[in-house]
Amino acid sequence: MSETNHYILTWQCPDTSGVLAKVTQSLFEHHAFITETSQYSDPYTETFFSRIAFDDRNFTATIEEFTHALDALSKTLNMEYRLHLKNDFPNVVIAVSKDDHCLVSLLTKQKAGVLPVNIVAVISNHTDCQALSQWHQVPFYHLPVSKENKSEQEAQMLNIFNQHDGDLLVLARYMQILSDDMCEKLRGKAINIHHSFLPSFKGAKPYHQAHKRGVKVIGATAHYVTADLDEGPIIMQEVKPINHTFTIKKMVHLGHDLEATALSHAVQMHAEQRICLNGDKTVILA
Repeated sequence: MSETNHYILTWQCPDTSGVLAKVTQSLFEHHAFITETSQYSDPYTETFFSRIAFDDRNFTATIEEFTHALDALSKTLNMEYRLHLKNDFPNVVIAVSKDDHCLVSLLTKQKAGVLPVNIVAVISNHTDCQALSQWHQVPFYHLPVSKENKSEQEAQMLNIFNQHDGDLLVLARYMQILSDDMCEKLRGKAINIHHSFLPSFKGAKPYHQAHKRGVKVIGATAHYVTADLDEGPIIMQEVKPINHTFTIKKMVHLGHDLEATALSHAVQMHAEQRICLNGDKTVILA
């Protein structure tokens, strides 16, 4: 008896009557066994988004034949789609500077089997996280950066990303601003964690900014990287209430937990193909 393969189909197209029926009809005609569905119709952009998980226990065609059918359907619906094996985990390269709390969370969750990714490399402009990476048996690359060598350093980062067949770059408190060219090359393939509840308090020292303004809620934001600093499509946000007694140091410590949680959730959502870009926003198909 052949092994059952599990697939995830995520797609979006202009919203017209019957688009979901046409896609599910194709699945039905190929005897796909649907195990999970999620969809959303955006009334403002008039775009339909869907994620369908299915397996091939009753398939009457090869996956290649089904893909050809999807290609034909996508042309009639003006549909964009992604079809992947559920257990074909993306290769993740992590960039980090000195703070290791987000890196610890990602490595630990992958090791525990709750984060469906392959962490294939860690890149840093410092050596603080080298021992941690090596303990997890993940290759570590020390790439110091300065104003003079920034372009060369980014070229090295891209080379490492490509050498490891990277699918996603995760900026886990990597305290360097990527160049516009780097952002463009990694469009939709790079996630950053910002230690603030965006769009408030962009840029450096957001906890200091928040403390100065006397906020009553602090947070962390995971978003896709774009050339516009801290303005990429938001994926996940975590918040906690605070009050006037919180010092900056206490806010930073609480923020570390929020950052690690938000980033881990964002990476998981990306790996599970639950995120669709919708202009400057995202649709999360939970």
